[in-house]
Amino acid sequence: MKHTELAVRRFENRNGVTSWRVAGWLHGVRIRRNFKTREEAAAEMAALESKVLGATGGLRSETTFLSSDQLREAEAAFRRLQGRPCSLLFYLDYALANYREPEQQMPLTKAVTGYLGEKTKQHERGLISKLQLRNITNELKVLQSHFPKGAMANFTPALLLSYLERGEPSLKTYNNRRGLLSTFFKFALQKEWIDRNPVEKTPHHRISHRRGSAPTITAQTAAELMAFVETFKGGKMVPYFAICLFAGIRPCIRFGEMSKLKASSVQLDTGVIHIEPEVSKVGMKRLVTIQPNLAAWLQAYPLDRYPILPTNSPDFRLQIYRRFQLTHDVTRHTFISMFVAKFRSMGEAALQAGNSESIIRKHYLDLKSTTEAEEFFGILPKRIKVSTLDAPATSLPPVASLYAAA
Repeated sequence: MKHTELAVRRFENRNGVTSWRVAGWLHGVRIRRNFKTREEAAAEMAALESKVLGATGGLRSETTFLSSDQLREAEAAFRRLQGRPCSLLFYLDYALANYREPEQQMPLTKAVTGYLGEKTKQHERGLISKLQLRNITNELKVLQSHFPKGAMANFTPALLLSYLERGEPSLKTYNNRRGLLSTFFKFALQKEWIDRNPVEKTPHHRISHRRGSAPTITAQTAAELMAFVETFKGGKMVPYFAICLFAGIRPCIRFGEMSKLKASSVQLDTGVIHIEPEVSKVGMKRLVTIQPNLAAWLQAYPLDRYPILPTNSPDFRLQIYRRFQLTHDVTRHTFISMFVAKFRSMGEAALQAGNSESIIRKHYLDLKSTTEAEEFFGILPKRIKVSTLDAPATSLPPVASLYAAA
C-alpha cells in the first residue's frame, strides 16, 4: 500500500490553461485534483491532511461554538476524568454548589492588619504570650516588606519557599518561620481570602535533637558573680541575680518569668516563691523553696527597697553578663544542677524548676558534686554576718506538701 504523500504542483492542461494540482496518495488511494488557484489547492491539501490526522490520532472535525482555548480546556478536563466513575457535569455541579470564590484581591497589608488585631485580642485574654505576639508581628512585618504590593491569592508554594529560605537559615529557624506563616494563611483560609493554604505544600524539616548537658558555672564563679553584683550600682541588681541563681527562675527580663515576677510572690515568712500561671512559661503554678542563702540575700537587700527589676535593668544585666561571659539561661541551669547534686531528688528538682523528670535526668544529673553544691548554696552576702544566719538546710520539705498547704 502506498504511503500518504500529498503535494501541490503546477499543471499545464492540453488547452494551454494553467492549473494547480493536488496529487499524491491517501491511504492507498491516488489523489489528483485540479484547482484554478494555488490557494484553493493548498486549502484542499490541508483538508486532506486533516483527515489523515483524524484517522491516525482519533481526531475529527466537529462544528462547535467553543473557542480554541475553550476546546483545549474541555479536552484537558476529559483527560483528567479518565477512570473516574462520574461525568464531567457531575463534578462541575458539585463545584458550583460547594465552592466559594475567595476575595482574590485581598491585599496582604489588609490581611496582616486583620490577623494581628485578632492575635492582639488573644494576648489580652491571656491565650498567647507577649513573646508569641512579638514573634508573629515581626515575621509578618518582614513578609510585608518582601511583598509590599502583594495580594493574598498570589502566594504560591514556590514563592513562599523562596521567602522561607532567605538568608540560608538553620532548619529550626526555617521551621519557625513556616509555622508562623502557616497559622496566618489558615486564618486567611477561614476568612475566605484564599481558597487553599500555600504553606501546606512547602517542606517541613525533621530535626534531630541532640542537646547534651546544660551549660553551667562553677560555685567559685557564682561567688565571684554575686560579690561583683553587690558592688555594682549600689547592689541594685542583687535581688535579680540572687533569685535567678539560687531559685532557678527563668531569667529573661523582657518576656521571661523574671519579667513578670512580683515582689509579693516572694514570701520570706513561709519560705516559698509562688510562680503563678500567668508568670510561668508553661502556664502552670509552681512553688519554689527559698534556700537559706537566698533568704539571706533577700534580707540584706529587701525587695521593698531593691526592686526585682530596677530602672535600666536591661542595660545593667547586659554589662554583668558580658563581664562574666554568661549565656542566656546559665543561672537557671546552674541552680538545677546544684539542686540535684545537693538533694539527690530529680522529682523535687522537676517540680521546683517547672521541668519534667526526664529533662532533669538527661541534662542536669551528675553535673555537679555534693561538695560543690554545698559550697554553692553557702554563698552569702557580705552585708550581714554569717553567724547571724541559720545553718544551710541539708534536706527539703517535700514540694508536694507545700502545694497542699497553698
